[in-house]
Order: sequence, then C-alpha cells, then structure tokens
Amino acid sequence: MCGIVGWVNFEQDLSNHTENIKKMTATLIHRGPDAGEVHCTEHALLGHRRLSIIDLGGGGQPMTKQGFTIVYNGELYNTATVRDLLIQKGHQFSTTSDTEVILTAFIQWRELCVNYFNGIFAFGIWDDEKQSLFLGRDHLGIKPLFYKQLPDGIIFSSEIKAILSHPSVKAQIDYRGLAALLSLGPSRTPGDGIFKDIVELKPGHAMNVTKSVSKSWRYWDVQSKAHSHSLPDTIEQVRCLVTDAIERQLVSDVPLCTMLSGGLDSSIITAIAAKKYALSNQTLSTFSVNYEGNDQHFKGNAFQVSQDGYWIEKMQQAFQTKHQEIVFTQNQLVQSLKDVLYMKDMPSMADIDGSLYLFCKEIGRDFTVALSGECADEVFGGYPWFHQQEEQQHFPWLRSTKERQQLLTPLWQDRLKLAEYMQNSYEQSVKEMPHFVGNAIEVKRQRLFYLNNVYFMQTLIERSDRMSMGASIEVRVPFADYTVMEYVWNIPWEMKTAGGMEKGILRRAFEDILPKDVIYRKKNPYPKTYHPAYTTGVQQELRTILSQKKSVLHELFDQEKLQQLLESGGKSFTVPWFGQLMAGPQLIAYLIQLHHWFDHYQIEILPS
Repeated sequence: MCGIVGWVNFEQDLSNHTENIKKMTATLIHRGPDAGEVHCTEHALLGHRRLSIIDLGGGGQPMTKQGFTIVYNGELYNTATVRDLLIQKGHQFSTTSDTEVILTAFIQWRELCVNYFNGIFAFGIWDDEKQSLFLGRDHLGIKPLFYKQLPDGIIFSSEIKAILSHPSVKAQIDYRGLAALLSLGPSRTPGDGIFKDIVELKPGHAMNVTKSVSKSWRYWDVQSKAHSHSLPDTIEQVRCLVTDAIERQLVSDVPLCTMLSGGLDSSIITAIAAKKYALSNQTLSTFSVNYEGNDQHFKGNAFQVSQDGYWIEKMQQAFQTKHQEIVFTQNQLVQSLKDVLYMKDMPSMADIDGSLYLFCKEIGRDFTVALSGECADEVFGGYPWFHQQEEQQHFPWLRSTKERQQLLTPLWQDRLKLAEYMQNSYEQSVKEMPHFVGNAIEVKRQRLFYLNNVYFMQTLIERSDRMSMGASIEVRVPFADYTVMEYVWNIPWEMKTAGGMEKGILRRAFEDILPKDVIYRKKNPYPKTYHPAYTTGVQQELRTILSQKKSVLHELFDQEKLQQLLESGGKSFTVPWFGQLMAGPQLIAYLIQLHHWFDHYQIEILPS
C-alpha cells in the first residue's frame, strides 16, 4: 500500500514549492516506508510514499505516461483482465504493475476507467495538457482520500495530516464539525472530514477538477432487485463469490498471513488461504490477539460471549497453520492511545483501535500483508440490531445521544445540539438511500443494511486502514468486495438467516470445510481488555489531563459529570458510547484522545 498527496494551483507557478510537497509527502512515511518521490510541474505537485507488495522492482510513483501522471494507493485485483483489454486496444506496458494499468485505463477510457476496476484504490491523475485533475476512490471506500478546495486549486491526500501540513491550511473545527464529532464519533457522516473545509471523497465516487469547475459523482451503488435464485443456488453463489474474493486477495510478492479469531469470518478466510497454500506445499501463518490477565478478568456478556482460544485451536489443528498469539499489557494499550490518534487524525475507538495498531506492528515484524474477516457482519447482517423487532429511527450503534448531550456544559449543549445533529444526519442518510423492494419489514431491514454500509462499516474500514498503515502493513478485507455486496444485498432475509442463525447463508456456504464448532459459534466481536489495571491506567491519565486548566475538556464538559466518570471508571455513563464495546474505560480513553487531539493539532474552534 501507499500514501498519496497532491497540490494543484491553476493560477500560481508551483515550481518553487517542491519543499512543501516533500514535507506533505513525508507525513505519510508510515504508509510507504520503502520509497518516496515527488513529481513537479508548473501547476501540479504530486507526492507518493510506497509500500512495495506487487512488482517490487517496478511500479515506482509518481508514474508518467503520455503526458498523464498518477499517484495511486491500493491494489487492483483484476489487473491481468484489464491489462489484456488495454493490450487489445493497442496499448503497450513497460511494467507489470497495477499502477500502469490504472493509468493506461484512464488514458483509454478517461473517467469511465473506474467501471473496469475490481480492487481497493484511491488515486489522482494529472493531465498536463488539459490542466485537469481526476480523482477516483474504490466502490466501498477501503482506501481513503481527502481533499480541500483552495481559491485557485485543490489539495488531496490519503490522510488529513498531509493536508494540514500545507502552509495555507489551519487546523480548525466549527460548531458543526464539533457536533459531528461529539454526536457521531468515532464514526463520521460520509464525506465529512470533521476539520473545517476538509472533505472526504465518498466511496464509489470520482471527481474532475479544472480551473473553471469541480464536479464529483457516484459511479457505483448497490441496486435493489428481486432475488431469483433458490436457496441451494444462493448458497453456491455466495460460496463462489466469497472464495473468489479471498483467492484474488492472496496475490502478493511479499509474505502474507491471516488474522484468526476463531470466528466464522476469519476462519473462512483462513481455511481458503490454507488450502491454497497447501497446493504449493506452503504453511499459512495466522495471528490472534489477547490481553494480559484476560483469562482471569474476562466477563462474558450478550455481545462478547466467550474468549477466542478454544476456536482458534480448533482452526489451527484443522488446517495446520503456524499460529502465534500476540498478548498485550494494559500499559501498552494506554500508551497506544496517542499513537492511534495521530494515525487517524481524530479521536478513535480508543484501545480497541490501539490493540489493532499494536497487533499490526507485531505482525509487521515478519509479514507485509494480512487478511482480515472485517465487514462480513455488515454485508451479511451479523449485528444484534438486525435481529431486533422494535422500530428504530436512529443509528442503532448510537444509543447514547441523550447521555452525550448531558455530559456537556449547558453552554455547549445549546451551541452543539447533539440530538438535533444526530437526528438530522440520520434523516438525511435515509433520504439518500436507494429504492428498496419489499414490504415494510423488509424495507426497514434494508434501511439498516444501508446505514451499516455507509456509516458503521466505514468506521471499521477506516480503523483497519489507519491502524495497519500506521504499522506499515496492508490489511485486506475480502468480505468488503463490491461483487459480494451486490449479490448479498438482494438476498431475502429468510435466506440470509438460513437455519435460524445470524449469517446463516454464510455458514451454510462453508459448512463442509470448517470444523462444526466454528461454523455454529455465536458471533463474537473483536476482543477487548477486561483487566482492572487498564481502567486504573486511563483513570490516572485523565486525572493528569484534568489537572491542566487549559485542557479543552474543561471548556466543553460539565466538570461534576467528568469527575463522576473518572471516579466510577466510566460506569456513570450507563450506555456504550459507541457500538457494543466502547463502554466504561473506553469512554475515558476517548476523552483522553479528545484532549490530545486538540493539543497536538492546535485546533481552533470557530462558530459555524
């Protein structure tokens, strides 16, 4: 994977600003430690940091061909197919890289090129003759792309930090952005960069920028239509699509492994990968995460029923993988909070993100690519809220709006109006949904799937990208394949829950290759720590922060409620801050990150 950055100014000569683009590019060195280059023209500066995975000797960027220059982050999984099409059109290639395939596809098809790609990508292409910029992002937004419009041009980058390092950009947030952060965080409204005037190019979108106009458009979305396949045919098609997505993502010129929790999703990926490796007498390496003292302190609940060890061992024995469990201390988790804040450029899922970042760092000692089971729950309906009967007119992973509002001072309650902002975001998202086919119950459930795809799944995708790239490895998510999404979207709920279980259709599709215990294991989320030492650690950190009178926490939050939160270890906040796991000490950790975010980026609050 890589990091990309670009600065276009249609009026000013940028030839003397090479050092600026180098500085911006250097902020992304974690995304590409292997190489870094810039490309300079009169009106466009492009920068690239490379993590070499395919065509290790070639594929250097920025890459120029026939007057077009590309910076690209991602992996094209149908490179050979697209290259063959282009060769038939008369094009020639000097490398085997997917970078040249994407660039040549743009030369041939211009903005329609994105319709030919299957992969994860974010790229910018500068047309030096027409003085125009084209930006494209993959169907489901696996790779990030942010931009900021300038009076005479545009800046774009894989991460916000590179944009903030531009000499004309200030780290500012207005009341609207602060309301978004505190009502929806750690999720974001699609397209919202939180910082003032910083925008995200949405998944499945492309953009043209010229001197006279900037235009973005959606080139892909799910389409609702009647499902015509029988249950046996649907099971077979799910198996084929998922298997194909996994096998395509096993292509790599560097060492590859899988993340294995013993849950259904990671086990399917591990099983297919192990079988593929066995064909060439190779042993697949697998990794799992755990926490010091969790055997003693783990407390099962409705969401996290059990620990993973038993099921991981079942998988390791069944497929003879070379498995390694990575165990983290509570102090490591506390210390990681600042690191992951910088990787995401805003408060995150706290230690849940921190452990993934540390996990990726350990994996990165020996591997550059890892496959993860992330996103299967969004695509196949694995979360509890898909199975609840009550009518919901809000985001089901955000049940804390009233409590969030009450945590603020009266002044900031009035300024931000969190409940109003959250409800407006929900209603606007509902308006943007595609047309659904079915009765009222089916439409309600499809609404949940849509909201999961554009909000909750994006939060997890962003987490996966930033934490892995922060550790300079690539994590691939085969279940977030748009061909899988397109098909599963229209499978009736009765088929999705075949056998009366969540993700029943996925279980049926792979029941003959996985151990029975694993196939019927109840969904378990990403593991978190239950050790009281972690709670003590974040309490101490927050107590130190609150002793600093200039902390933004004093300005925004009711001090009595903050003290109650601190002394109770987060228990005074009676519902999860976000999702199922961000409760108690995780909320304290989120507030710690909020303080450091304002402090590190020197953020200025502006009225809307």
